[in-house]
Amino acid sequence: MRIHGLRILMGPCVRGVACLLGLAAWLLPGAAMAQMQRNEQAIRDVRLGKIQEAKASWWGFDSQDSTRMLQDAINSGARKLVVDNVGKPWIVTGIALASNQEILFERGVEVLAKKGAFKGRNDSLFYADLKENITLTGYGATLRMRRADYDGPEYEKAEWRHCLSFRSCSNIKVHGLTLAESGGDGIYLGTAKSGVTNKDVHIKDVVCDRNYRQGISVITAENLLIENTVMKDTAGTAPQAGIDFEPNHPSERLVNCVMRNCITQNNKGHGYVLYLPPLKATSEPVSVRFENCRAIGDQLSSACVVTANTPDGAVKGTIEFINCHFEASKGAGINVSDKPANGCRVRFEKCTVVNPAAEAANQAPIVLMARQGAGDPIGGVEFDRCVIRDSVDRVPMKYVDSAGGVGIEQVTGTLLLEKDGKRQEAPLTKELLAQWMPIMRLRVLPRFEMKGVTFKPLEEAVPAEKRNFALARQRRGGNYVLYARQGDEVSLRFTYGQVGRYSGRTMPVMVTGPSGQEVQRAQVAFKEEGEVRFTAPETGLYRVKAEPGGNYARLLEASHAVSLSGEDQPIRLYLSPGNYYFWVPEGVSEFAVRVFGEGLGEAVKATVLDPNGKVVQEVDNAAQTHQFEVKLAKPSAGEAWCLRLEKPSQLAMEDHYVDLRVVPPFLAPSKEALLVPGK
Repeated sequence: MRIHGLRILMGPCVRGVACLLGLAAWLLPGAAMAQMQRNEQAIRDVRLGKIQEAKASWWGFDSQDSTRMLQDAINSGARKLVVDNVGKPWIVTGIALASNQEILFERGVEVLAKKGAFKGRNDSLFYADLKENITLTGYGATLRMRRADYDGPEYEKAEWRHCLSFRSCSNIKVHGLTLAESGGDGIYLGTAKSGVTNKDVHIKDVVCDRNYRQGISVITAENLLIENTVMKDTAGTAPQAGIDFEPNHPSERLVNCVMRNCITQNNKGHGYVLYLPPLKATSEPVSVRFENCRAIGDQLSSACVVTANTPDGAVKGTIEFINCHFEASKGAGINVSDKPANGCRVRFEKCTVVNPAAEAANQAPIVLMARQGAGDPIGGVEFDRCVIRDSVDRVPMKYVDSAGGVGIEQVTGTLLLEKDGKRQEAPLTKELLAQWMPIMRLRVLPRFEMKGVTFKPLEEAVPAEKRNFALARQRRGGNYVLYARQGDEVSLRFTYGQVGRYSGRTMPVMVTGPSGQEVQRAQVAFKEEGEVRFTAPETGLYRVKAEPGGNYARLLEASHAVSLSGEDQPIRLYLSPGNYYFWVPEGVSEFAVRVFGEGLGEAVKATVLDPNGKVVQEVDNAAQTHQFEVKLAKPSAGEAWCLRLEKPSQLAMEDHYVDLRVVPPFLAPSKEALLVPGK
């Protein structure tokens, strides 16, 4: 029998319904088929090497779940596999890719994540670990997950349910596909084996749409080329960028990575971000280049570069943005944070920044930033004839110093300032930079010397309502101190709360005794309350550390008076207005309190009150470091002061910090709960 020039051998099974359905699907690939049977002869020919190009439908199709069929097709050894358009989505759970294979998704094909599946935190739609020579081509085809489902209560919060996950792979090509609505990234380039990077990766003509964490994440890559790719509408959990280059370990690398003619648009985070603090000076130097790329309407910065700040901690290399266009971001057009002048070189050549942060006049088209903990001068950034087109009357470049007194060096080049149809050339001289970005010179007062000092409670019996610290939420590290006598039964009730849509599992809580030995260790489940109990083995100061990561720890109840501790670093708080008390020891004649927010968009209002409740100093909208310097008329006799933290009048109150100088680094919820140095 011949149909349209094709000779078809008809056997007895043709009379069967299954064979007729299979034949119809083969002849009419666009027809909607609920189920298709296996083509055993074709499968056998593939296995014997007679056929190099196979169709996925030969292994069958089930409109409810085609996982087994598609996985068998991939595992068949076919050099080229065509995922054919059968008129319905290929509904699957996770699919493992194979080396040495090209997969062509026909136009109109949709591979759809099965509803109710992907319960594992790392379950991806397609994944490959330590594989090579994989090509995925799909012009007009879509790989789609169910982002909204993964955000629901029946799923454990996670950010690693990717559409495509490649870890430690080589010679990878992804062309033409739309990657939509993942529970993580559209494409993830990570590590399956330490020291093995992704090599020779080409991503072209791809659309990453409405993914949960990023459009694309690049953890480690060498010889990466991304062309003509759109990354848009990322929203769900931070960083929520168009693309994020973010190694996790110093051994990972970003070498010869190029983006060309790409677009980020309307992402809830940055457009293009390089977050490089995990890389060190001993890491392989970075080489990342962006050519003719655009960012439109991203919620934070269009382009953001962050590195470590110390000479041995900051990676070397080069990051370049050439002929890029950054427009209508809600934050700064360009943000460079912590990058020391002697770190990697960052160049912006003939880039254009148009109307960034139009509703945030306190920001600027270009922002340099020293975050908390930075110590070396920020710089090593060149702006070669970059155009700034800003509708807001403000300086084109701003410096935010959250570290306090960190300078700027080696910021060079020329900006072309356009306004009302006129262009002004602005060479970046030291004098102009000093005018735009004056360096804050803070008087350096030392932290309290803890060595050899013992502490005791100001009052022996503190009522429960005076010792509870529910007003304070702490992110990253919650550090607390309390005084207990040998044999005391100590109990602490914590909650492990969520920030935004950050995921979590359990929060470790560790208790260390006065002698430095671990006394107790506990876990608090995510979004639940948990209790830590121990019997004090000795008398003295106990230190409690909670580790909530990007979420927050909150101490709801305590059997003993507890203070927040900033012994080694500023006390970090999250959305924690209220009155905090600190002790000014006997003999102190001056002290300082530093407060600051995080970045340009987050700030705090702070007021220092004396022991009588009188306002001594206050500051509003403190985004960068503000130092209250208090000089007493006569040395202190030993007294309780108050720091009132409130929502700022113009900016958001999220992350904020307190750094006490000269006085003990403890904040208490009441005067009665204070710890004081022993005599």
